[in-house]
Amino acid sequence: VVNPEDVFWKCNLGYPHTSHCLGSGEIMISTLGDPAGSGKGGFILLDGETFEIKGNWEKGDKIPPMGYDFWYQPRHNVLISTEWGIPKCLGYGFDPNDLKKGRYGRRLNVWDWTTHTYVQAIDVGEDAAPLEIRFLHDPDAAEGYVGCTISSAIHRFYKTEQGDWAAEKVIQVPSKKVEGWLLPDMPGFITDILISLDDRFLYFSNWLHGDIRQYDISDTRRPKLVGQVFVGGSITKGGPVTVCRDEELQRQPDPFFIK
Repeated sequence: VVNPEDVFWKCNLGYPHTSHCLGSGEIMISTLGDPAGSGKGGFILLDGETFEIKGNWEKGDKIPPMGYDFWYQPRHNVLISTEWGIPKCLGYGFDPNDLKKGRYGRRLNVWDWTTHTYVQAIDVGEDAAPLEIRFLHDPDAAEGYVGCTISSAIHRFYKTEQGDWAAEKVIQVPSKKVEGWLLPDMPGFITDILISLDDRFLYFSNWLHGDIRQYDISDTRRPKLVGQVFVGGSITKGGPVTVCRDEELQRQPDPFFIK
């Protein structure tokens, strides 16, 4: 057990999220905010043997305004973290009024792996809320994908010829026109993403719409949807949320293309 009081006093952080083992044998955990519930993108460092809190991984005065997930690639001297939202706002559930108040994240935050310093922010759009981030498994690859929850988009991030990092949107899940929900347009709300170990496929969960998608990423800039299965979601037969009739008719499959 890692006591929150120790995290507060030793790191001035709170709301831990993602944990990764480091090559040094230490354990690193990202956080969403500070002890008061305000946004703050920091990292807790634990001793890998005793699980004692060693302190903060990050160094310097420059810190991202929010945090969530992270992934690192030592061969390219980089760690990239994401942003969800401000913890004290998230605790009350999703409020559409927060969307225009800067309470949800919009950046990928780039860190120098060697110096532990924050060096670059990549804007992926207002209220994108980038969550899960994954590098390709090939240790030489300088690219990967991040799922943006509220905007329901997948962005490919990559290292440029100049040596900095950039991102481009490569998948957009369209919203559904619905009735009986808190908004007339329901986003897919992408949550978890995974890349297959051979770097051939990208998988992600379209949480609100209820489907799991599989994309062929042989061409990393042009993913192709090759598999889809519905496992639940908020639009279910007989449930309170229904798809608007016009949209349902537009989405009817053409019988000549069913195999």
